[in-house]
This record gives sequence, C-alpha cells and structure tokens, in this order.
Amino acid sequence: MDGITQADEDCWTVAGRRFRSRLVVGTGKYKDLAETAAAIEASGAEMVTVAVRRVNLSDPQAPMLQDFVDPKKYTYLPNTAGCHTARDAVRTLRLAREAGGWNLVKLEVLGPPPTLYPDMPATFEAAEALIRDGFEVMVYCADDPLAARRLEEMGCVAIMPLGAPIGSGLGVQNPAMLSIMIAQAGVPLLVDAGVGTASDAAIAMEIGCTAVLLNSAIAHANDPVRMARAMKHAVQAGRLAHLAGRMPRRMGAEPSSPLTGLIR
Repeated sequence: MDGITQADEDCWTVAGRRFRSRLVVGTGKYKDLAETAAAIEASGAEMVTVAVRRVNLSDPQAPMLQDFVDPKKYTYLPNTAGCHTARDAVRTLRLAREAGGWNLVKLEVLGPPPTLYPDMPATFEAAEALIRDGFEVMVYCADDPLAARRLEEMGCVAIMPLGAPIGSGLGVQNPAMLSIMIAQAGVPLLVDAGVGTASDAAIAMEIGCTAVLLNSAIAHANDPVRMARAMKHAVQAGRLAHLAGRMPRRMGAEPSSPLTGLIR
C-alpha cells in the first residue's frame, strides 16, 4: 500500500465520530462570512469551531454562519472562547446545546491578558460539570502531562494543549513536552493555538499529534484561502512523515553513497 492510499484511509475518531481530515479550523476573525466559507472549503476541514459567545446562531435577521458553512456538511464544534470563569464556560455550552443540540464541545477557560494562558483549576471545574451533564468534552489545556492525564481520567474525549499562546503565531514552542503527552494519551491529542504558518502545522503532525486546530493563522494571512490550502497540505505532509518515520539524527556526517566498490 503506497503513502497516498495510506493517507486516504488514515482516519481518526473522537467521541465515535470519524474524520479523514486532520485539520480543524475556526470560523472567526475573517473579513466576512463569504471569506470564512471559502477558506474552510480550501482547508479540506470537516470539523469547524464556533465561538458561541461571538457568532450569531439564532437571530434570523442577521447574517448567520449556517448560511455559509453548512452544518450538514461540517461538524460544528461549539467552544467557549472569551470565557474566563468555569461558570461562564458551562453556561455558554449549555446554551449552545439548547440552541443547536450540540453535545460534542470544546472547552477553554482562559486566564487574563496578556498571556490568555489556560486557567487549569477553572478548566478542571468546568470539565467536571460538563461531563456530569453528558457533554463530550474536547478540552484546551496547558502543555502539562499531569493536567492532561487528569482531564482524560475525568472523561474528556480529546486533549488539546497549546503550541504557543493564542493568536501568537509562534509555532510549537515545547515539542518535547508535547511528545510526552502524546505518548501517554489514550484519547486524541490536538495542538490548539500558536500555529502561525504551514511549517508549524507540519511539525505538530510530525511529532505525532492526532490533528491540528487553528484559526488566526488562516484568517490573518494576506490570502486566507491560499493559506488554508497550504495548511491542508502541511498537515497531510506532516502526518505522512510521522507514519514513515524520520531518519535518525546524528552529530557527524554520513556519505549518501556507499564507500565500497569505488572506481579507482
């Protein structure tokens, strides 16, 4: 079986839902909903995140995301972007379920600016309440193996550590710790936040992440549709490289051709 066929059949599953694309994209920060739709189409993503507090999901008099990004074609993943307390996060996702029936959700509870780093005590509190309510929780968290293990044991269906601070575009800053988290994870692990360009997405996939979630890297690009296409190919290339297994690193050189049988 060649690499292309492997890639076509190399799916991943979260909470019983199966996806071929390993790129998850956001729906915010674009200049308009038409650009949002075009970029998502170019990305090849099958799952899109929706900031419940910032996106119109219920007012038929205003432009609606559903008119541009068909919820029958894409899996909507409501998230708690903008929430800074466990209470706000839980309330936001309960409202989302009432509005759209969504049960698979993304939880994020952020600390204050300028870092907006995950507030882990509040994240644990909110995750516990949501899981008790029957939600299937994909959770944004610190790049902390102990926190990730606790969230998985609580019942979260996916762990989503940051690669770098939200919106920073700094790329994967702690690949060693992410590799430890990947090795111990029994659920999908997605890098979420910090990806700035295609090479960042490829690195995340090369070290073994299940998928990559990003928004600003596409929406803030000079050409969002073209960047979305680049991200699609970067995730695919990184996944293939991970499956292939890279050559060992070595301190010295090694000739690329054998030294025996030389013409003298």
